[in-house]
Amino acid sequence: MKKKITLRDILILQGVVMVFSLSGVMAKFASGEPVLSARFILFYALEIVALGIYAILWQQVIKRTELSVAYANRAMAVVWSAVWALVIFRDSLTVKNLIGIAFVVLGTVLINAETEDVK
Repeated sequence: MKKKITLRDILILQGVVMVFSLSGVMAKFASGEPVLSARFILFYALEIVALGIYAILWQQVIKRTELSVAYANRAMAVVWSAVWALVIFRDSLTVKNLIGIAFVVLGTVLINAETEDVK
């Protein structure tokens, strides 16, 4: 029997996914620096820290959440990456980007939605 996913569960999942997406932000910052410079090493270290924190949090999430639900929410990293691209890097999103993001969000919402078992 499926465990009903709560708003709290979804918020925790999104927080963990957000931490994961921040590792990409650190990688982007590191890529703009000369290799092995102090700033490159700093951003690279921050990326590893973010991934380490994510790994620990992810283990706790999958211990308490159905795997299919957890992985469906992990797809939301695409959304968080788009948010960081807009807010931090001032990138722009195309119509194709927005359509793709809409599909990811819709799929995640459908997976998170409570469903009755068919008897």
